[in-house]
Amino acid sequence: MKTLVITGASSGIGLRTAAAFLDLGYEVVNLSRRRCPLDKVTHVNCDLSQPGFMEVIAPVMQPMLERSSEIALIHNASRLTNDSAVETPSNTLRAVLEVNVVAPNSLNYFVIPYMKPGSSILFVASTLAEKAVPGSFCYVTSKHATIGMMRALTQDLAGRGIHTAAVCPGFTDTEMLRQHVPADAMDIVRNMSAFGRLITPDEIADTLVFAARSPVLNGAVIHASLGQVER
Repeated sequence: MKTLVITGASSGIGLRTAAAFLDLGYEVVNLSRRRCPLDKVTHVNCDLSQPGFMEVIAPVMQPMLERSSEIALIHNASRLTNDSAVETPSNTLRAVLEVNVVAPNSLNYFVIPYMKPGSSILFVASTLAEKAVPGSFCYVTSKHATIGMMRALTQDLAGRGIHTAAVCPGFTDTEMLRQHVPADAMDIVRNMSAFGRLITPDEIADTLVFAARSPVLNGAVIHASLGQVER
């Protein structure tokens, strides 16, 4: 049995990724506060911002992981805030890192012992994992850390048949983007793509499926951005 463990599959990229893996015959487990609307997905309620979330989900997940012949672990859930590097107290940064960096590490620590050759660990990062823009200090910092974690995993998992990759979406038509970008600025955002449009969540889901099935991409940072126009 092949299993997908994904965080944040209640909407957006996570939801479409869960659907794509279901279509491939995977058993899909979603970890989030909000339930995934897909009936075939096993929902495990948890709050990734809480340091003790693993204690809640471990007893539920262990039997599923034990019977899995292959596991794809996708770190999709993320926290995005509007903030500045010169005005952000450490407690605010710490809260974002808890979701975007510490929770993925906690899941890796728990899931890796059950992973057999052919398994994968994928991160949904961002184009901001390798550059910065004003007003997204905590998110930019955490996504740079995401790339570092992925690359470190590649080295430390060498020889185990488990591959890692980070998919870096550009501006994707999700609830999180619409909460972050004012409606009157959305046309500007669309025109920052070389194609003049937003990426669809299905396009990122397809990229994640490809990455999960392609060990040759081990350690790769995949820019799934439609080509951003830099001005």
